[in-house]
Amino acid sequence: MDAISTDNLTKRFGDLTAVDRLTLSVAAGELFGLVGSDGAGKTTTMRMLTGIMDPTEGTARVMGRHTVRESEGLKEEIGYMSQRFGLYPDLTVMENLHFYADIYGLPRRGRDEKINRLLAFSNLTPFGKRLAGNLSGGMKQKLGLACALIHTPKVLFLDEPTNGVDPVSRRDFWRILYQLLREGVTVFVATAYLDEADRCNRVGLIHRGKLLACDTPDNLKGLMRGTILEVLTPSPRQAAQLLRERLERESVGIFGDRLHVMTRNATETGTAIEAILRGEGVPLQSLRPIEPSLEDVLVSVLTEEAGP
Repeated sequence: MDAISTDNLTKRFGDLTAVDRLTLSVAAGELFGLVGSDGAGKTTTMRMLTGIMDPTEGTARVMGRHTVRESEGLKEEIGYMSQRFGLYPDLTVMENLHFYADIYGLPRRGRDEKINRLLAFSNLTPFGKRLAGNLSGGMKQKLGLACALIHTPKVLFLDEPTNGVDPVSRRDFWRILYQLLREGVTVFVATAYLDEADRCNRVGLIHRGKLLACDTPDNLKGLMRGTILEVLTPSPRQAAQLLRERLERESVGIFGDRLHVMTRNATETGTAIEAILRGEGVPLQSLRPIEPSLEDVLVSVLTEEAGP
């Protein structure tokens, strides 16, 4: 049995279709990433999957439970961490955990042992008496995760869990998720960070409510129509502006101190890039074809979707 399955799941708000006939399945024990920009439909999808919001059309099941007809029973099977998780800033770390344990009806017997294990699991043991409002962003996310796990859910839903969190805390958070996978928990994570999507078993690319593609990260990279040329220059912004003006048919993106140019003809475009930058006096340190990232793939798929 799939842990999560949807069939033509649709949500409309007036004339706006936030999620458009979404059909997908997630296997038990899988780490699945739903990837898209802000407004793509990720949060609306997650709210329907967790029984918080009813779909306009279509159906969804989580651990075999219908998300509308069996929404109350569904709560026992899942953990949900929203973008703004409801921590209570005037309660300590320990008090927040006990509060959520009460909400889920966790029996007193064995509760302290479970809480202590979650504190150790999330590296929060030294901070049990600290007010949640005084925690760093990364520590708040870990506490939110611990609260979502208090009742030992079979499926964990995470809505952009590391948004605005520093890189070290992001790494720690993902380390915890991998531990959960080893314990058999199914993890469904919505993220706008494509480097995080690379960590998932499978990834769904969503845009304007539509699922554009769904596969393993490596297979999705095979969707690229063309080649990515990496351009390294000490003046990336100036170079990007020049190339966008002169290479009208190519996609040019800035990735840190490098440019990625998506092209159907690598040889011809490479020669043009060298000529354009040399003619404008912009130094070119290196120019080479590279393996596409998931971000490159998403840009490619969206460009294909938009058409000429």
